[in-house]
Amino acid sequence: MQQEKDSKTANDDNIPKGAVPSYLLDREGVSRAKVLSNTIKQKRKEKAGKWSVPIPRVKPVADDEMFKILKTGKKRNKAWKRVVRKATFVGEGFTRKPPKYERFIRPKALRFNKANVTHPELQATFQLDIIGVKKNPSSAMYSALGVLTKGTIIEVNVSDLGLVTTSGKVVWGKYAQITNNPELDGCINCILLV
Repeated sequence: MQQEKDSKTANDDNIPKGAVPSYLLDREGVSRAKVLSNTIKQKRKEKAGKWSVPIPRVKPVADDEMFKILKTGKKRNKAWKRVVRKATFVGEGFTRKPPKYERFIRPKALRFNKANVTHPELQATFQLDIIGVKKNPSSAMYSALGVLTKGTIIEVNVSDLGLVTTSGKVVWGKYAQITNNPELDGCINCILLV
């Protein structure tokens, strides 16, 4: 495939009659194979097809439902801090900023690091570690904060399941979509995107 990609094919039909400048000689007589553009188009189609998620439409979460205003300062008149009311995920080595500089507070009780993942083809459920939050459909800011709501795409560690690619490499992380409301149930249930 690599050799085919860089192959040049000479077209005798495209060679113009008469005198041609030297810089155009190479251009007119040879056309690159269309293999490269076709493979790129094919990969784009595959990527677009991958995101057929179990829950395509989700009701967005409003900011006033997501955050509680925390009044700070000596006279409690500063209102720029927010407490996140929904379930969240923070990384392994997460440390909070000093209280003076902290803008968003994610309560310890609402932090999750494991999810119940259902494999749709195996019809089996496994409890797996969360690696990160890929996309929260409500807002990009929620994705950055690691907020876990219904419909959120998360990355889970599937190395324990022993899944392998066609080339024989062990799959480490896979995406899954959350199917429940974690803050109501106290756990995260999701379906693996295969």
